[in-house]
Amino acid sequence: MNPAKRYALTFPGTPGTQAPQDVVVVTRTSATGPGGHPVYEDESGIVRAEISDAGEVRMLASGGHQTPHLPVHAHPLS
Repeated sequence: MNPAKRYALTFPGTPGTQAPQDVVVVTRTSATGPGGHPVYEDESGIVRAEISDAGEVRMLASGGHQTPHLPVHAHPLS
């Protein structure tokens, strides 16, 4: 299976509020993650994730002291 070039990652809103979910579009990079799957990142390079062919997501820290949240959903865009 050919991995998608872009994904929309949906994250939960702020706990305890009525805030909407956050959606971040990530694009495939030339990097491979620790699980051997493609690494995707947003335009800023802050949101980074390894996404398998099965749509399993592993968030990757892009800097020190980061504790990345897991997305609720990863939707392939193309």
